[in-house]
Amino acid sequence: MITQAPRGTQDWFGEEMHKRTAVEKICRDLARTYNIKEIITPMFEHTVLFQRSVGETTDVVQKEMYTFMDKGDRSITLKPEGTAGAIRAYIEHGMHSQPGPTKLFYVTQAFRYEKPQSGRLRQHHQFGVEFIGSKSPMVEAELISLVSTLIKRLGLKDAKLHINSIGCSKCRITYNEALLTYLNEHKDELCSTCQERMLKNPLRVIDCKAESCRKIIKDAPRTIDYLDDECREHFEELKEILTALNIPFEIDTGIVRGLDYYTKTVFEFVNKEGFTLCGGGRYDNLAFEIDGKQDIPSAGFGMGIERILFFLDQEGVQLEAEPPVQLYVGVMGKDSKIESYKLVQALREKGIIVETDYMDRSVKAQMKYANKIGALYTVVIGEDELKTNTASVKNMETGEALSLQIDKIQELF
Repeated sequence: MITQAPRGTQDWFGEEMHKRTAVEKICRDLARTYNIKEIITPMFEHTVLFQRSVGETTDVVQKEMYTFMDKGDRSITLKPEGTAGAIRAYIEHGMHSQPGPTKLFYVTQAFRYEKPQSGRLRQHHQFGVEFIGSKSPMVEAELISLVSTLIKRLGLKDAKLHINSIGCSKCRITYNEALLTYLNEHKDELCSTCQERMLKNPLRVIDCKAESCRKIIKDAPRTIDYLDDECREHFEELKEILTALNIPFEIDTGIVRGLDYYTKTVFEFVNKEGFTLCGGGRYDNLAFEIDGKQDIPSAGFGMGIERILFFLDQEGVQLEAEPPVQLYVGVMGKDSKIESYKLVQALREKGIIVETDYMDRSVKAQMKYANKIGALYTVVIGEDELKTNTASVKNMETGEALSLQIDKIQELF
């Protein structure tokens, strides 16, 4: 097992590494056009942060977290998602004192102990955005607009926006009463986990994946029917903005998201097979859950990079190719090796992608290697070339050769 990666993890290299880097670059570039600043938070946090923010009754906390005691006898958890750490950082560093709102994005590793499957690993990567400090539904509209634009830039065609409102803590009281009344009528048919959730957080039952529970949930009361005036107005305004932006959506009352910190708006981008490409929403009470001092209106989303890559492959989307080796510098004779490498370094300093020989191959073998790695041009440097400061640069596609002064080769690119 020492030469095998743990189950649910992946080594990144070659073409797969290039694809992941390309997707992350598209994410970063788009976030910056929205004036969203990057943040990096620790890979692990105190366990209580996730218990209080994500929710003790969620599958994430109950079943999926990687938690351990460190050498100081403190309970530490590898982060299962990015939002809690970002809000913790916002509070700890007093970002509220800066001009608001605060807009943060991250590309981070996340860890969840669950059955590995295509596009979902135990150690995976997430692109996420947190928009902190505003109650306006414009916030959710901006987040949705960003994701919608991102999906188009990635080239994914099969993704549809689903939205719902789960209300605030005020209207949730009335809803929970109605839901609990309904669930009590079917209590014996629910799984043991949901029977426990009924007592602590009835809304979590709606998110259960067990088939027996899903049949019951199908006819359960929906949050959207129990919204108070403020939550209803917020949701109506969001729908108006999305319509004005020509972003099609479907109201899906089954969406409650799998984390406890959500309030009001929740949304997902879902493909035709029912897989969620991205999920997010509003979480106005999360800051208070973390520090117990202040409510800070916030919203955000998270998107799994591996899942995006999986569906890019499924849809046959070709990302931008990796830049090729522009020039291979062949070496002929020991005496020219150092001078040739000086040329390689000088060209690299100009930003040209250059490769050379490190294996003491023959010139013929070097040219074969240059062809295998897809070098656009080749040049061979020997004693004669160094004496005359002139070399023959060959176009590997056309076979055409051009005689150039060695110190002028960079001008070819």
